[in-house]
Parts: sequence; structure tokens; C-alpha cells
Amino acid sequence: MIFHPLILALFSASLLSGFMVLYASAFGARILRRWDLRSGSELQLGLERRTYLVSTLLAYAFAAQLLSLALFVFTADRIAGFFVGAMCAAGTLKANAFGYPTLLIKGANGILAGLWLILNAADNKGYDYPLVKTKYTWLLAAAPLILAEVVLQAAYFLRLKPDVITSCCSTLFSQGGSSLGSDLASLPMAPMRVLFFAFVLLSAALGIVFLKAGRGGVLLGVSSAVTLVISILAIISFISVYIYELPSHHCPFCILQAGYHFIGVPIYFSLFGGAIAGMGVGILSPFRKVPSLSEAVPRLQRKLAWAAVACFLVLAAIVIAAMAASNLVLPG
Repeated sequence: MIFHPLILALFSASLLSGFMVLYASAFGARILRRWDLRSGSELQLGLERRTYLVSTLLAYAFAAQLLSLALFVFTADRIAGFFVGAMCAAGTLKANAFGYPTLLIKGANGILAGLWLILNAADNKGYDYPLVKTKYTWLLAAAPLILAEVVLQAAYFLRLKPDVITSCCSTLFSQGGSSLGSDLASLPMAPMRVLFFAFVLLSAALGIVFLKAGRGGVLLGVSSAVTLVISILAIISFISVYIYELPSHHCPFCILQAGYHFIGVPIYFSLFGGAIAGMGVGILSPFRKVPSLSEAVPRLQRKLAWAAVACFLVLAAIVIAAMAASNLVLPG
């Protein structure tokens, strides 16, 4: 194992988050079994008092979960110098078999955490805890993934060895190779450009439609999720190539480095921000008719729709600017 302050910080945050999720899950299971707002029993009153405290603690844990994803990638990039062959996070994550699985599950958990925070924000606006069972059902479904992340991250960091020779990003994301990264790098650039801009602008347009008419929230949520996937593929396929001005360099991590003006930071933040906000509009749509949320949910959805539109337009603008400033000329 490599001892580094960032690794220790991730360990501590992961263990604390895992403990909070376990505690909240046990309480959530009790909520699902015993919650009855019509009852004035001592048990029900106790549950009502505790649910606010548990939800608040869990909100901090899930906020930390979102930060943990960014910190994990940053840490992987910062410790690349410990490994022969690694030039960025791509090589560090390849140093053992647990790196990329940890990144994938952290990404999934970050999205789930963001959506839970949106559900919790809506529930807090109702006087009768209208979404308490929904958000704890969501928690119980997400808990195994959170705990799996704790285990995978621990296995990854504990098995890191400085004497390991790993692969550089040029090898991992090279066209014509046999790895998944190579397959993604080999995606045709022209169709991926069309797909990327089509879905980013479609999601922004659906957000504007929702703001104008108050309809189409579920469609915006679905479109935002698809845009997230397509955009990640597009970053590997063609966006990174324009930034590096090298047709053979498809790494999705080097764009986070100072040599490229940290352009990857606003790209990823606007992408994930827009996707989570857009999906949040969708998951709140079924609760618009809940009496205690009939005014609060539409207001929250509008804020999220504004955020989604802004993030997707910023994403498109950054990519267009990067392409326009690039000296690379590609066919098609």
C-alpha cells in the first residue's frame, strides 16, 4: 500500500460514509415496517423525531459521496508518479484489478447520491413526510452499492504497489487495441460528434420546454441519463482528441491536468451537474400531485430544470470552443 494523505482522506471518508449508510439503512428498514403517520403512538412519534436527524446525517454522507468521486480521480492522478508507465489517473487505475471497477461504482453511487439528495430536499418541503418511505426504499436499494464501493476502494488502495509496471493512457485508449478503452477510442468520430451535440442540445431544449410548459419532466430525465453516457463516450472518442491536438490521444483523464488548463474540470462538472439535475426533474415528476408537495415540487423541478439547461449549454459551449481553438483538422 502507498501512504499518501489523499488516500488516507478517502479511506476515512469512505468508512464514515459506509457506517452512516449502514445505520441509516437499519433505521430505514424500521421506517418501512412501522411508519404510520395516522398513528399517535409513542413509536411513531419516536420515528418522526429520529427521521429528521437520520436524514440530515445521511444528506451529509451523500454530499461527501459526490465529493469522493472527484477526490478519487484527483488522487489517482496525483499518485501516478509512483508507478512506472503511468502518466495520469488512467495508468494508476490500471495498477491492479480493482481500480476501474472502483471508479465505475463510485460514478454510479455519485449519481444515486445526487438523486437521493433531491428526493430528500423535496421531502423536507412537505409537512407530512410525504416521501419518507420512497427515500428510504431508495437508500436500501443503494446501500449494497455503497458498501461494495467501500470494499472495492479498500482493495484497490491496499493492493497498490510502487514496483508495479502499469500501462500509460496512450496504450489503454489506443485505437486498434483489444481492451475496452481501445474499443471506445475506436468509436467513429463523425457519428459521435452528431450524437453528442444532438443529445446535449436535446436535453437543454427539453429543459426549456419544461420551464415553459411544466411538462415533459420524465422525458428530460431519460434524455439527461442518455446524454451522460453518450458524452462520456464522446470525450474518449473525439473531444479529447481536439483538446490534445493529437489524433491518437483519447485519454479521458489527461484533460484534468494543468498542461491542458484543467479544461476537463468544467467539462465533467457541467456534464454530471446537468445529468443529475435533469434526472432529478424526472424522478420528482410522479410526486407533483402529492397534496403537501403540490407547490413545492414544481418549484424545485424548475430550479433543477434551470440548472440542467445551464449545465448542458455550458458543456456544449466548452466543447465548441475547444474544437474551434484546436489546430487539429480531422476528416469528416
